[in-house]
Amino acid sequence: MTLIADFGLVLRAGGVALVLDLGERGLPSVVHWGADTGALDASAYRALRETGVLPVGASEVDVPVRVSILPEHARGWMGRPGVSGSRAGTAWSPLWRVSTVTLDGVPLAGASARTVVDHGAGTLVVTAADEDARLSLTLTVELSEAGIVRTRADLRNFGAEAYQLDDLMLCLPTPAIASEVLDFAGRWAGERAPQRRALTVGTHRREGRRGRTGLDAATILSVGTPGFGFAHGEVWGVHTAWSGNHVHQVERVLSGEQLLGGGELLLPGEVRLARGEHYESPWVYGIYGAGLDDAARRMHRHLRARPQHPRSPRPVTLNVWEAVYFDHDEGTLVDLAERAAAIGIERFVLDDGWFGARRNDRAGLGDWTVSADVWPNGLHPLVDRVRDLGMQFGLWFEPEMVNMDSDLARSHPEWIMATGGRLPVESRNQQVLNLGIPEAYAHVRDAMCAILAEYDIAYLKWDHNRDLVDAGTSPSGVAGVHEQTLAFYRLVDEIKARHPGLEIESCSSGGGRVDLGVLERTERIWVSDNNDPIDRQQTNRWTTQLVPPELMGAHIASGASHTTNRLHALSFRAITALFGHLGVEWDLRQASAAELGELEAWIRLHKEHRELLHGGELVRLDHPDDSISVNGVVAADGSAGLYAFVSLARAAVASPGRIRLPGLDADARYRVEPLLVGGVPHGADPAPWWEAGRLELSGAALASVGVVMPALRPEQAVLLRAVRAA
Repeated sequence: MTLIADFGLVLRAGGVALVLDLGERGLPSVVHWGADTGALDASAYRALRETGVLPVGASEVDVPVRVSILPEHARGWMGRPGVSGSRAGTAWSPLWRVSTVTLDGVPLAGASARTVVDHGAGTLVVTAADEDARLSLTLTVELSEAGIVRTRADLRNFGAEAYQLDDLMLCLPTPAIASEVLDFAGRWAGERAPQRRALTVGTHRREGRRGRTGLDAATILSVGTPGFGFAHGEVWGVHTAWSGNHVHQVERVLSGEQLLGGGELLLPGEVRLARGEHYESPWVYGIYGAGLDDAARRMHRHLRARPQHPRSPRPVTLNVWEAVYFDHDEGTLVDLAERAAAIGIERFVLDDGWFGARRNDRAGLGDWTVSADVWPNGLHPLVDRVRDLGMQFGLWFEPEMVNMDSDLARSHPEWIMATGGRLPVESRNQQVLNLGIPEAYAHVRDAMCAILAEYDIAYLKWDHNRDLVDAGTSPSGVAGVHEQTLAFYRLVDEIKARHPGLEIESCSSGGGRVDLGVLERTERIWVSDNNDPIDRQQTNRWTTQLVPPELMGAHIASGASHTTNRLHALSFRAITALFGHLGVEWDLRQASAAELGELEAWIRLHKEHRELLHGGELVRLDHPDDSISVNGVVAADGSAGLYAFVSLARAAVASPGRIRLPGLDADARYRVEPLLVGGVPHGADPAPWWEAGRLELSGAALASVGVVMPALRPEQAVLLRAVRAA
């Protein structure tokens, strides 16, 4: 006999189905998450649900275990429970009973026990309680029009004694065929390095304990069919949208069930709920795709549909860090601004060094007033000239940090995050300012808003250059990463509310704060401090698994890389940066007239194709030769595509043969031609078909057969454009 009632919900959108069992007053459990099932009537729903119930194995509980989105130990789940915590050792194993269910705000309480609801995209909200544990729960489950699942839980204590929450993790099941794990590792200047392993019984758990998302963050933890790639296999991924300590994990238990899960990682005692207090978890995202590109495109469509997503063209940016570092001089910077405007740059960003005693990285951080020594007339001459030239002005801040050699640290040492009456070990010659202290928060907010009120600033580069160690609140020393993360979010929200239209970039030692929590509030992430194009080819390629190109800062730097000292041709640097939010990080005073002319041409080309680059569908080529890479974007209507063919290293053969160009309309014919700014790369052998200037082939032929590419030397690239023929 079945112990599962017949009340179910089918959400279907964007090629994805989320089929939920809502029976027996239990929390929703997932019958199916993955490819669209098509419409299900009550009979088909029951068949789908009942054919997924596992048999009861020997030495297991005597009934099928019903695993909800918030897995419950009390119902027989022997893996990691969704809620861990206690009230001084009691109330540690809650058993939830659902009281209300709403779909898009409409109550479903009157639904009969034999009802199945077939729906499109939607939001399910379930309230439940455990009267014995004196806890209540609100669980939200959404399926967006793009087919992205996201879940969130709100836990409330209605008991007299405090409840300490240690862990809350939301989970989605995946089928047993998803037996290979892909996530990311990384380091400074080498973020989002992919790593794979087989999934076995047990837990693959990635913890972020750095107080920020982290240079080594998992970013998305995916499981898929063996050997899944960009265009083949099935893949299920999870992302925790949180900018502090966090968890991603996949767990497989002896019964064969496996769950993807995510949530905030709580330090001891960070969340102690007094009577009436509650904890709201971060959103945990579930991302399904038929291949990694399908999953990434679904994520991009979801983000682009948000009301706050940038709609205006992303301004081409000049950041002056690698041009002047801390050596600020009004005349030099005005000169750089004039050179930038002359080649079509649209936003000028003044980086670190404009404030307090900040002549190097050992002093002044936290003193957010313009340095009278360096800027006797304030920033007005520079800002006014930048604005007169038709460019936006941007400014660097690092609001969450402080140097000990600063007026702020000397005045308020108690505002520094610390545990046990000791200062944490320094990193980057700085400590962390505790924004969880109201007075510290107000000081930083008011100082930043004073600068924003005085100057015409359109953009902030918001940096965060160290991990949080011993991050407690003085004098008690209680752990404070949770409150610090919430305070950061509040600070961004409040500043943007006071200054509508202000755009913010999330920078954190480069790409150390890349997550959907920060992207709810910012218009751009800095992918990496490393602008070396050979490294950026890989970092950009994998960052797009979560982030669409228009939100990814990608800069053309000087010929000799700041981080690696490798030399690269301008064409390779430009093509690498083209597929992102384009910028320049180069001392333009050192560029020759020929280099400036070519750079201007690349900027012009980017602007010509910016709508496609920032609104198109991502395509990446699966290819057995690791020495080459192909990536591109295709218009949603199939009208055009833009592809980069990249030689990463010297191959074993002279030519890889035909290279496929995926993603175009199979039934349409396309004119295909190279886009050669500055000519054919030095020493390259052009493809013979280039002699005709262009060719016409169907989208099907380009995707399944492809075209021969030029023979490039290592670390060179070329662009191809495909346009639908009339």
